[in-house]
Amino acid sequence: MTFRPTALVAFMFGALTLTQASAQAPVLKDAASADEKARVTALIDGALKEGSLSYWDTVIQPETNENLVKAFKARYGLPPSFRVNYTLAQTGDLVTRLEQEIGAGHVTVDIASIAAPVWTFERAAKGDFLEYHSPEYSHYKQIFDAGLGKDGFFAFNGGYVFVPMWNSESLDFKGKSYQDVIAAVPEGKLSMGDAANSTAFLATFMGQRTVLPPEFFTRLASKNPVFLRRSEQLAAGPVTGEQLMTLSGMPTRAYQLNQKGAKLKFIFPDEGVLLLAQNTFIMAKAPHPDAAKLWIDFILSETGQQILAEGEAMISGRSGFKNSIPDYSPSIDSLKLIKMNWAAITAQDMAKAKADWIAIFNP
Repeated sequence: MTFRPTALVAFMFGALTLTQASAQAPVLKDAASADEKARVTALIDGALKEGSLSYWDTVIQPETNENLVKAFKARYGLPPSFRVNYTLAQTGDLVTRLEQEIGAGHVTVDIASIAAPVWTFERAAKGDFLEYHSPEYSHYKQIFDAGLGKDGFFAFNGGYVFVPMWNSESLDFKGKSYQDVIAAVPEGKLSMGDAANSTAFLATFMGQRTVLPPEFFTRLASKNPVFLRRSEQLAAGPVTGEQLMTLSGMPTRAYQLNQKGAKLKFIFPDEGVLLLAQNTFIMAKAPHPDAAKLWIDFILSETGQQILAEGEAMISGRSGFKNSIPDYSPSIDSLKLIKMNWAAITAQDMAKAKADWIAIFNP
């Protein structure tokens, strides 16, 4: 092979960049073994050749993403030129996007994180996710055992719940259960997640039905609730006074808005809460698989989980993880969880639940 001088310089510079990036990666200094150091070095070199990474999520806000990307690049010694392309999407829209790409055989998304448990288990079984045994998975055995992940295919970058939330400056609510919400709010002043257009809200409805009687939902429908798709909108309503309470509040949004001066409060109802796991997986035909594997290792690490906890108040599935804001993001062990066997629930079950929800609320 013959190189022109300019091409030779470019080649040597590229090879030098790969070597320097691997050598400068802080994570290599903490590698437990020579094999692990070699594994990570190979992934870093591969990621540098790929040059970028694309990940989609339904929760992470832009500021948190910036903090994640900065720490990700520092962890692996990646240069400023390495691009992490992030997209924030609605749950239903992301499912549609991924299904279209899978069907077309042209995948552009490397990693997706989504609280659509039935869909996630079904797609993993169909071989649409890359099998990758991240070393960080050893810290997530409890969630695999609980059916909240699939070892070798996906854990969750963080979990969240939808619970009753209100503005304490506008409403003096002392209730402790879902049932207490009915009498606390007048007609038209309550919001809730739109289960007809969101798999996350639909999953929550399915869980709630296992601990609440049918008449609760008919009474709730009589309140003429406002249906919204985004957690940001649901949290904003009580702040602006457009609604007094939302049945589908995320502690994550309360944390973020309260930091800006809001006075949002919420409860974890006595009946229990459904943990929605943001299952994080690599697409089987990901265009940047080495970078994607590094991202999975990072996002599930102690560092990645701490950034998510501080930025999004998400509940970690990592064993022994100490959250700095337990009031907003308590440990899994401290919550009364509604248990669901997602691996046994089918798309047909979801469709039936959606039809039931529409029949009750007639949105």
